[in-house]
Amino acid sequence: MPSISDSFSHLPPVSPVRLAVDCMGGDHGPSITLPACQAFLQSHPDAELLLVGKPEALAAAASWPRCRVVAATEVVEMDDPVEVALRRKKDSSMRVALSQLKCGEGEGEGEAAAHVCVSAGNTGALMAVARYLLKTLPGIDRPAIASVMPNSTGGYTTVLDLGANVDCTAEHLLQFAVMGSALVSAVDGKPEPTVGLLNIGEEVIKGSEVIKRAGELLRDAHAREVLNFYGNVEGNDIFKGTSDIVVCDGFVGNVALKTAEGLAGMISEFMRTEFQRNALTKFSALLAMPVLKSFKKRVDHRRFNGAALLGLRGLVFKSHGSADAYAFERALLRAYDAARNRLMDRVHERIVATLQASEASGAASAQDQAASPAQAA
Repeated sequence: MPSISDSFSHLPPVSPVRLAVDCMGGDHGPSITLPACQAFLQSHPDAELLLVGKPEALAAAASWPRCRVVAATEVVEMDDPVEVALRRKKDSSMRVALSQLKCGEGEGEGEAAAHVCVSAGNTGALMAVARYLLKTLPGIDRPAIASVMPNSTGGYTTVLDLGANVDCTAEHLLQFAVMGSALVSAVDGKPEPTVGLLNIGEEVIKGSEVIKRAGELLRDAHAREVLNFYGNVEGNDIFKGTSDIVVCDGFVGNVALKTAEGLAGMISEFMRTEFQRNALTKFSALLAMPVLKSFKKRVDHRRFNGAALLGLRGLVFKSHGSADAYAFERALLRAYDAARNRLMDRVHERIVATLQASEASGAASAQDQAASPAQAA
């Protein structure tokens, strides 16, 4: 099928890429974010960072090359209610970092100071403040949280929504598929990634009425070459790598994510307990150490840190609140790749194509309905 991504083949990557970093967010704040930012700068010479937070806490980074400290006097705590972050803490590091994405904040006329924002702060607060400041893209009703889960192919599956929207319509799920396709295309370089609709079975007759209707919309989008729809997938397909993207509502997605994290933790704990049971099992652990290290690396959740908040008029990435320096650096890397490869342009292009296809489908249906009475006569 023709690739919508082909329209970006003539556009050069964004360079330099400017990232606004909420250095105060998360469980650990600057003790984690600053080392991660320093390591990221060393490995990405075409990146520039706006480090947002209390100047005294970021003093060590004041002399770093390709870096600028942006002052903020308040911090959104991990247990702060959304109302506090949105209405009371108007000079928080989270809000100031997000404001760097607004046009008019940069040095050039109409230019934003940063291409993308990264924060490890309170997820609910980040989504609420981002939606308030940036608004949603035309054609998108609700933003969605997209992240990745490792699969048996050695890669990973992108899943959305992971908790931003508990109740979704079929149209929302179609929008999630559009945004997820743009994300994978930009970050992973796959022109037309496959999209699976999470369901209780592969058959089109299964699922709720919302899921059935979403399937119809996705199949129509595939027929009109807007999306590469694989079909219905089940929960285990996330880890098989059956499709590049899995679409679901936020309730189901968050349950799937937390279940996977809990299962991984339980298996690790079981293995640790069994290998420490006696002298023989401890010796076996020494012999199996290369395999155990390889296994740990493959399922290391830190490698997949960095969830995208899609559908906003600006690129926002969310790091896990408890992330260490390595995990936060990975979130910076995902944000950098998305901005460098013009994720915003790709999302907008796919939305326009989807809306045009929907309008054409509606016009064709109207013509058919108008012609039916005439033919009957």
